[in-house]
Amino acid sequence: MPEIIEAKKIHFIGIGGIGVSAMARMMLHEGKQVSGSDRSQSEITEMLEAKGIIVSYEQKAENIVAGTDLVVYTVAVTDENPELAQAKKMGINTLTYPEFLGLVSKGKYTIAVSGTHGKTTTTAMIAKILIDAGLDPTVIVGSLIKDEYGDRTNYIPGKSKYLVIEACEYKRSFLQYHPQILVITNIDNDHLDYYKDLADIQSAFAELAERIPQDGFIVTDKINPAVAPVLQKVEAKVLNYTLYNNLPMVLKVPGLHNKKNAAAAFTVAIALGVDPKVAQGALESFAGTWRRFEYKGETGNGARVYDDYGHHPTEIRATLQGARELYPRERLIVAFQPHLYSRTKSLMDDFSTAFEQADEVIFGPIYAAREIDDGTVSSEILAAKIAEHGSYAKAFKTLAETEKYLAGNNKKGDVIVVMGAGDIYKIAENIVVV
Repeated sequence: MPEIIEAKKIHFIGIGGIGVSAMARMMLHEGKQVSGSDRSQSEITEMLEAKGIIVSYEQKAENIVAGTDLVVYTVAVTDENPELAQAKKMGINTLTYPEFLGLVSKGKYTIAVSGTHGKTTTTAMIAKILIDAGLDPTVIVGSLIKDEYGDRTNYIPGKSKYLVIEACEYKRSFLQYHPQILVITNIDNDHLDYYKDLADIQSAFAELAERIPQDGFIVTDKINPAVAPVLQKVEAKVLNYTLYNNLPMVLKVPGLHNKKNAAAAFTVAIALGVDPKVAQGALESFAGTWRRFEYKGETGNGARVYDDYGHHPTEIRATLQGARELYPRERLIVAFQPHLYSRTKSLMDDFSTAFEQADEVIFGPIYAAREIDDGTVSSEILAAKIAEHGSYAKAFKTLAETEKYLAGNNKKGDVIVVMGAGDIYKIAENIVVV
């Protein structure tokens, strides 16, 4: 890892991202001088600043100062980014976040958790098992979990050979990693702004699976029709996590999807020789992660408020099914912010039936992220589609209007789930008073 070992001063573009921020924490922990930039302030950037990292909220060439040895950037950054362009002009080494994490994984026994849904929770579950078993792993997770001091973090430094990471399929990023154990939670249509179709997505997973060494393991549901084609040419041993779907344990996190996540994590534990009782105890005490059906508190009227990162129809269905397990008769209100025009448009039919467990669905405007609005899709169109299926749905032009409506239209006993991968989480924080 010469780029990392030799670098003393590292700048991260998109440092507020959940993955990039974890790498920034890792480098700070290893004694590097760390700086970064992002487009806006967030809870993540505030946590980084509290650690002493200098964060700029204007991305400009001047942020790349003399003496910078390495620039790491999120895959969402384009060549036109002024900081990236300046780094290349100055001859500074540049790496994408996946390339950077790939170099880290080369020197570790890497457990990579992939899949369209469930990556974060499964990664956090595996991390807790290994920590409780005394295996002292290094952990990089796409959310915030509590470390040994009770602080929330997406990076836990470990002294052993084990590295537990979340492996995202977007732009085939996970092909940069070098896992000995690969978890594939599931495969579904997503990131269709990059992939052509499900077969294209499967080709990426197949390429990664075929790289797992013969003495390694692939943990997955091998009879799942979307997963089975990926496994045809693998050399590693395939372990079917569905054998543990019905373990006699009570989880703190609700939903069938979390039982499957726990089964996958338990299977990894078995592959590593962890005592099954230790693994089960770790899973039963696992309390969840940031923005995964996270309880935030109550409104002034007494409605319970949860925040969730779900932004794909499959994730929405799973989260709301879990909510219904806990609250079978309460009025369930969902405030949702669609993420990306391309995802909303390509999965419109799936979205239109994903909220069937909800009594009321409130939409904020689509979170554009890296995309430009071409005028062919909107939250209003999605709300109308949902109404066709008999559910009450209403769309608002701004998050401020969404928040105002939600704050004024709830009562004691209601359950509010604020969902989305954009900035709608701020509504959950703002309407909670207790």
